[in-house]
Amino acid sequence: MRTVLVDDHALFRDGVASLLLAWGHEVVGQASDGGEAVDIVDATSPDVVLMDVRMPNVSGLEATARIKERHPEVAIVMLTVSEDEADLFRAIKAGAQGYLLKNLEAPQLRSMLEGVARGEPAITPATAARIIDDFLRAPGGTRQDTGRLTERELEVLKLVTIGQRNREIATELGISENTVKFHLKNIVEKLHAQNRAELAARAVREGLVPDLPRRSAAGERWQREVPARRR
Repeated sequence: MRTVLVDDHALFRDGVASLLLAWGHEVVGQASDGGEAVDIVDATSPDVVLMDVRMPNVSGLEATARIKERHPEVAIVMLTVSEDEADLFRAIKAGAQGYLLKNLEAPQLRSMLEGVARGEPAITPATAARIIDDFLRAPGGTRQDTGRLTERELEVLKLVTIGQRNREIATELGISENTVKFHLKNIVEKLHAQNRAELAARAVREGLVPDLPRRSAAGERWQREVPARRR
């Protein structure tokens, strides 16, 4: 996987770069702020960008939006110390495929990046639980979009929300993976989501999966996987 590292701490970048090289990844560029990141992505066309949130000059959130506008095929994963929900949701809205905290362990980061290569969101168990809890607590939720989805689409959406992969959804519903992808395409278009992470978050916030448990489904699912849209 061809990777660009973006962080204003050179020592941190060097440490992550060493890990990536040991795992067989190629580090094609490093940047100390979001403006440099945009230029490097323009020049190198990487597969993934590991992006800090808060940096001088151009923030990681602004850089993410710029990069996704110019290079929608590039996966961007935020790697940050910020546990602020506002940063988390702004990152997802900007098109980030994941949001990881810097206190995660190396095997966990490796597992998450392997998932990104398969088009899966990079979100830890703790972050997944925070997303669900935050949206379940949010007042004024509405189910006005429920009628826009078919019964099968709602079933698929619920399984996406608890973290299941396309193959697992296909097995549980007794349909093919191609059919799952077809339903996901329709769901994403109907809900105007940018990626699977935002899709899951919107599903909970808007009451499209009202019987989702507050913690157990997402938490237990992620605990089984770690460590071990793009749509």
